[in-house]
Amino acid sequence: MQRDDQKLVNFYWESTRKAAEHHMLIDFHGSYKPDGLGRTYPNAITREGVKGMEHDKWSRDISPDHDLTLPFTRMVAGPMDYTPGAMVNFDSVNFSPIFTRPSSQGTRSHQMALYVVFESPLQMLADNPSNYIKEQECTDFIVKVPVIWDDIKVLDARIGDYLLLARRSGKEWYVAGLTDWKARDMDLDLSFLGNGEYQMEIFRDGINADRYASDYKHSKIDVKSDLRMKIHMAPGGGWVARIRPKE
Repeated sequence: MQRDDQKLVNFYWESTRKAAEHHMLIDFHGSYKPDGLGRTYPNAITREGVKGMEHDKWSRDISPDHDLTLPFTRMVAGPMDYTPGAMVNFDSVNFSPIFTRPSSQGTRSHQMALYVVFESPLQMLADNPSNYIKEQECTDFIVKVPVIWDDIKVLDARIGDYLLLARRSGKEWYVAGLTDWKARDMDLDLSFLGNGEYQMEIFRDGINADRYASDYKHSKIDVKSDLRMKIHMAPGGGWVARIRPKE
C-alpha cells in the first residue's frame, strides 16, 4: 500500500469505515503519511508513513540524526508506527546492516527513550521475542510506557541534534532525552511536577556506551519538583525515566 493514488485512498477510507461499523481498530503499516482520516474515523489509530527501524537491515539511514528529525517533521502529521525497541545496539563505527541479524544505531537507552518521544496509540516491539526475554529489565520498563497521554512539555530541543521532553499519563510522568552522534549533557528541571515526593526510575547510557552501545545503567531515586539535575548521553545516546508519586 505504499502509494497514495485515488484507488488506494478510497481503500483506506472504505476499510476504515467498515472497521468502525464492526467496532474494530485499524493500523495502516506501509502507508502514506496521515491526511486527516483519523479525525473522521478515530478507530484509525496509527499508521506508518515513515522510514522506520526495518531499514537498519539494509541501510544506514536510521541513525540518531534521523530519529531526531522525525519529531519535528513526520510526527506533526499524526501518530507514527515507527517500530522501535531494538535490543542489539551499535555505535556508528561498529554498525553494519545485516538483513538476517538486524541491529540498531545508537544506544539501548536511545531505543527505550523512543517509546516516550514517538507517539503512537499502538506501539511495536521491533526485535526478536528471545531478545526481550534475555533483556527482561528493559522489557519490563517498556511495557509500562503508556500509549495515551494527557500532557506534554518540550523542555529543550533542536531539530536533528537533541530533544528533551516530558509526557504525563494520569499521575505519572515520563521524561525522555535523545542526542545525535555527539555526546551531550543536558539540564533537567523537574518543576513541572506537582507538590509531594516522587520516585524516579531511570535508564541511562552506561559508562561504556560510547564503545558498547548496549551498555546501560538502571537506577531509582527519590525526587521533588525543586530538583535540577544533569543528564549525560553518550554519542547516539538516550535517557528515559518514569516518575510516579511515592506511596
